[in-house]
Amino acid sequence: MTQPAVEKLEFKSELRQVLNLITHSLYSHREVFLRELISNACDAIDKIRFNSLQNEQLLEGNRDWKIKLVADKEAGTLTVSDNGVGMDHDAIIENLGTIAKSGTKAFLENLKQADAATRPELIGQFGVGFYSAFMVADQVTVVSRAAGQSGAVKWVSDGQGEYTLEPAERDRRGTDVTLHIKDEEKEFLDPWRLRQIVKQFSDFVEHPVVMDVEKSGEGDAKVIEEEVINSRKALWLRSKGDVTQDEHNAFYQQISGNFDEPLKVIHYSGEGTVEFKALLYIPKTKSFDLQYGDVKAGPKLYVNRVQIMDHCEALLPSYLRFVTGVVDCADLPLNVSRELLQHNPLLEKIQRILVKQVLKALEDLKTSAYDDYLVFHDELGNFLKEGLGRDWNNREALADLLLFHSVKTEAGKRTTLAQYAEAMPEDQKEILYLAGEQRSALANAPCLEVYREKDWDVLLLTEPIDEFVLPGLPDYKGKPLKAADRSVPELKPEEKARLEAATEGFKPLFEALQGRIQEVKEVRLSSRLKGSPACLVPDEGAMGASLERLLRKMGRSTEEPSKRILELNPEHPLVKTLQAFHQQNAGDERVENLGRLLYEEALIAEGSRLEDPSAFIKRINALVGEKF
Repeated sequence: MTQPAVEKLEFKSELRQVLNLITHSLYSHREVFLRELISNACDAIDKIRFNSLQNEQLLEGNRDWKIKLVADKEAGTLTVSDNGVGMDHDAIIENLGTIAKSGTKAFLENLKQADAATRPELIGQFGVGFYSAFMVADQVTVVSRAAGQSGAVKWVSDGQGEYTLEPAERDRRGTDVTLHIKDEEKEFLDPWRLRQIVKQFSDFVEHPVVMDVEKSGEGDAKVIEEEVINSRKALWLRSKGDVTQDEHNAFYQQISGNFDEPLKVIHYSGEGTVEFKALLYIPKTKSFDLQYGDVKAGPKLYVNRVQIMDHCEALLPSYLRFVTGVVDCADLPLNVSRELLQHNPLLEKIQRILVKQVLKALEDLKTSAYDDYLVFHDELGNFLKEGLGRDWNNREALADLLLFHSVKTEAGKRTTLAQYAEAMPEDQKEILYLAGEQRSALANAPCLEVYREKDWDVLLLTEPIDEFVLPGLPDYKGKPLKAADRSVPELKPEEKARLEAATEGFKPLFEALQGRIQEVKEVRLSSRLKGSPACLVPDEGAMGASLERLLRKMGRSTEEPSKRILELNPEHPLVKTLQAFHQQNAGDERVENLGRLLYEEALIAEGSRLEDPSAFIKRINALVGEKF
């Protein structure tokens, strides 16, 4: 039937209201209109390639697949052209005249019986992407010629609920989508801006995206050449062996913004119930953004080579935010604008797989390239510790990745929990640790003297995060973790009897000291001290001194410091002298001065600050004066 020269038709689905939603509310960033139009063009090319398997004449000898962008600043138009399958009169009405009606979706239905190896992958499942053009254009013109047809069709609309159709001319099959750009959106006519958008969203689509550029010819002549502006190198879709290290380095630098090489590459292909491709990179060092920026977790999300999200936080937990890369999955449930993920168990499955792949890669690195891993751990190990307190399912795998200073390790060396546990003597039942600011001070802490005498090792925790996360690790492979200043080896019966007997003799002194040194909760004899006269230990359940100091530095402590327990060594000469002073004269001022001096020494040894250093010095001078 002969069609009228010009037809005026109405959109079929909710007219102005739906178009208004699409063009003003559906997309959060205006520039995605170009992503959608390029994706539609890719779909059209894939359709003709697939259809030509059954009828090669549809190609009309044109296999030079490409999508061309033409910006005309004088006319104020941007045209996206393809040499895909094209549309005839009825197809345009069906695909462009009905909101949320997609030829791609119907096309997929027809492919269910097709051979999977030849089935094209198409991403336009909702049919609304085309209408995003009205975010930046006040009029859109489409000229399309269907494969196998001699004539073309012209579609024109201002997005207000009506469109016109009329016959047109096009020299070959395909589609031209011309946007009449709004005055306030003229940035989308600048070649640099178009390149930027293509680089961000469509850099890895299979087909070339081209633009005409002016270049220098012979002499002063200028020539126009067609230039491909997308890389098309979707490394994650290639086999591992087909990607060179140089290609990995270049791609890593492109997506991460770092200038060095990645420490580890994870190239993974998920098959079976969860099908996706992943290419992840573990950095060598902490990037500038990780140190000073607000870094979002998650790799870039692509659907069949087209970027949907710059950071998909649902695909990796926040503690792995140092990992960069790409995940490409055609089956993820996107919302209609293809900008947000809908909740789906598939996301959780992919995250579980990716987390295990990252932790496995780090374990392999620790085993095969320890020196490289040590550099990584010093830079980024705190992120793994953060995961220790958040990811209960991978708690043991994360614990195995941690490296620690210890009393027995040389300066600069580290040990693991596995190595520590393996070296534990038979009579040691707990993995011991002590937290503070400096390794040297911790290693020589008085409260560790009993462990040094028994030749037991103690982990030395010097990172602020250790105070928060390690107490959340109750055990490692059945061995409890315990703060060394809250634990003491069990005494033999005869040792316990001697300590109890000595305690009886010291009770009057303890009562006197507790009355005069109000800062302590209790004074008692110690079984942990072997060379030092005194130490301070936290009461069971109370906050430790190191954590209190840290919270004060962070401005998060509003309470008075908790009172700790002052332990005295009954065999030390100073403690014996203190006992003698008290026995001779309970009111002797030297009892308080020497007792407070021992308390202040213990404060210094644990890394805390003296409230009155001058008074401490006077007490020292007085004690020395008596000796000389």
